[in-house]
Formats: sequence, C-alpha cells, structure tokens
Amino acid sequence: MKQKLKLRTKDVLLILIGSTVTSIATKYFFDPAGLVTGGVSGLAIIIKYLTGEYSSLQIPLWVSNLLVNIPIFLFAWKTEGFRSIMRTGLSWLIITAELAIFPEYDLISGNLLLVSVYGGICFGIGTGLLLMARATSGGTDMLGNTLHRYVRQYSVGRLIQFLDGIVVILGAVVFNVEHTLYALISVYIMGKITDWILTQGRTAKCAMIISDCSDEIARSILDDLSRGVTSVSGTGMYSGSSRKILICICSNKDIVEIKDIVKQYDPKAFFVIHDVTEAMGEGFVENVEKWTQ
Repeated sequence: MKQKLKLRTKDVLLILIGSTVTSIATKYFFDPAGLVTGGVSGLAIIIKYLTGEYSSLQIPLWVSNLLVNIPIFLFAWKTEGFRSIMRTGLSWLIITAELAIFPEYDLISGNLLLVSVYGGICFGIGTGLLLMARATSGGTDMLGNTLHRYVRQYSVGRLIQFLDGIVVILGAVVFNVEHTLYALISVYIMGKITDWILTQGRTAKCAMIISDCSDEIARSILDDLSRGVTSVSGTGMYSGSSRKILICICSNKDIVEIKDIVKQYDPKAFFVIHDVTEAMGEGFVENVEKWTQ
C-alpha cells in the first residue's frame, strides 16, 4: 500500500512539473511570438489573437484552454471512463490555472528562431514528463485517442497528427507562413526532446557482423570493450553456405572501436549497424520502469 502511494506521489510530482513547464512554453514563448504548434494551446493562441484584433474583448489563453477542453473531456469520460482521464484531467486543470495566474511577459518574441528552439525544448520536456506519468495535456492527444475507438482504420498517432495539422494550418492563415515554418521547427524539437525524456537517453547501437573471422572478432569485442556478443547461425540463400552472425548491442561511442576491430580481422566482413531506441539491463542504464507504473 505504501509503495502504491509512493508511486502515485511521483506521478503527481511529474504531472505538476510537466504541466508547469508546458505552461511556460505556451505563455512566454509561443503566445507572444504567435507560433502555433498544434493542440488546444495553439488554438487558444489563435483565438486570443483574433478576439484581440477584431473585437474589444480579448479571450485569454486560460479561458480557451478551459472551454475547448470541456467537451473533449466529457466525450472521453463517456467513452473511456473516469479512471482513464484522471491524470490528464489533473494536468489540464494545472495548466489552465497557471495560464491564468502567470503574469504576461514578453521574453524573446522578436527572435523567432530562439522562440522556436527554447519553446520547443520547454514543451518537449513538459510533454515527456507528463507521458512518464501516463498523462497528457488533454486536447488533441485525448481526442485522437478517443476517436480511435470509432475509426479503427487510423492509428492514434495519425489522428493526432491530423487534428494538430488542422490547427497548424489555421495558424498559417491567421499569422503567416514564416511563423508556421518556425512553429514546425518547434514541433520537431518537441518530438526529439520528448523521445529523449521517455528513453532516458538509453539509445544504443546494434552491430550485426558476418565474417570468416567471427571467433576472433567476438573475442576482441569481449576482451577489449567488455561488451557481450551473441552468435546465431545463418544461411546465405544465394550461396547456401552457413555462417555465424555476431550481434552486439553497444553504446554510441563503442561502435567506432567495433568498426576498427572488424576491419583489423576481416576488411571484407559484412557489417550492419542499427539504431536502438532504448537499451536497458546489464551494461546499460538500469530499468526505470518504476517511474512509469
């Protein structure tokens, strides 16, 4: 029981920090510069600009974030159930409150490149922390996940991209193409930072080696780099000959030395390198699954 409470406390802390960083990105980077990166936050920026430009009553970000998300949450509640949206609901309320409380301040809206970079970093960190707590900021993420129940032929990711794309296009119409290009830079940075947060930097390389000197190569990797090597049997379908296939998961810095080892023993070896999104266990960063359960 204490362990469950401890995990729940960690989740709340992650949601609080993630929501705050996301609010900062929206309030102090994207909104002053008019960068629309999608989602309800992007729609709120558009609404604020249009109401301020063409009426005497400018609708603030927090009002749009609150009102637009209400029907989305009700729809998700009816479809998914309260337990499924509870964490995201907490994030939504925190972000709405912070958008209302944080004072208006223009940091660097005059430099769109800096805005897109810093805003993308902040939003990516916030999104990554929220996803670690199995939450989102609501909006298009939640709507895409809920709509997937009704349109199974499209993946959740594709639906979210479609919804965000509509918002980005609206942003291009309301602002201009230049702002949209910088917004896309932010979207790219956000994705990279979010992925890095979720994998904890546990990226690696996978080397597959086919050589007549497989035993010597494997022994050198084991002794010189202290990396494990797995050997599996393979058959060339053209030649019909059987060969050993060496597989080694290593860090990014080790791959250069493995290349040198292979060239040293067999310059004609067949050598393939794959990117590994995440590597855990002995020799790599310990599993941090406890943070995401």
